[in-house]
Amino acid sequence: MTLRAVFLDAGNTIIGLDYDVIAERIRADGHAVTPAEVRHAEQRARARLDPHLGARSTETQDTFRLYLRYTLDGLGVAWDAAAERIADDLRRAKPPHGLWSTLVPEAPAVLEALRGRGFRLAVVSNSNGSVADILQAVGLAEYLDAIMDSGRLGVEKPDPKIFEAAAAAVDVRPEEAVHVGDLYSIDVAGARAAGCRAILLDPAGVWVGVDCPTAPDLPAAARLIEAMTTGA
Repeated sequence: MTLRAVFLDAGNTIIGLDYDVIAERIRADGHAVTPAEVRHAEQRARARLDPHLGARSTETQDTFRLYLRYTLDGLGVAWDAAAERIADDLRRAKPPHGLWSTLVPEAPAVLEALRGRGFRLAVVSNSNGSVADILQAVGLAEYLDAIMDSGRLGVEKPDPKIFEAAAAAVDVRPEEAVHVGDLYSIDVAGARAAGCRAILLDPAGVWVGVDCPTAPDLPAAARLIEAMTTGA
């Protein structure tokens, strides 16, 4: 089936975490970490978090705390009362949009190129209703034909209904879309359940043995999409 649309997760796909803020808060408790070290630990934490998802919401405080716990573990920081306070502080950091509010540098060029090839583009994100505002603030909204925010739709990935809603919004069949995201049980499983293809972002190279294409970054994902359209 010819690809006509590309769906993209928001967080950790076209919108990044503010690793500077996270590192600064961890350093405030006496742990000498750099933003680069936090980024690497967080990228590895995604694969550890993934088995706990699918049957639980990604948007709860408990999920965020487990995510941060795995990140801190990767930095050699014990999970104790001080770490709990770090989690609470980071959960409330950077109002009104939170930690996932940093533009992925490659995103504008990749989205522009995909649009130039005629793809319809939609963001499909588990969020609290703020994704459209964040995308507008970082300058990405102009590239998108639709924004599916679970906080506004009342259904979140991996439920196939959110992908079906995205397909309807951009006037394609689910089979004519490929979704790019960073969590297997949420992005890949959800997209496939709706009939879409899927690409898993794996910047740390930790997803071993997954049954889907993986890409280290957004430009590499775009190259995979190009190969899908040409049959290369």
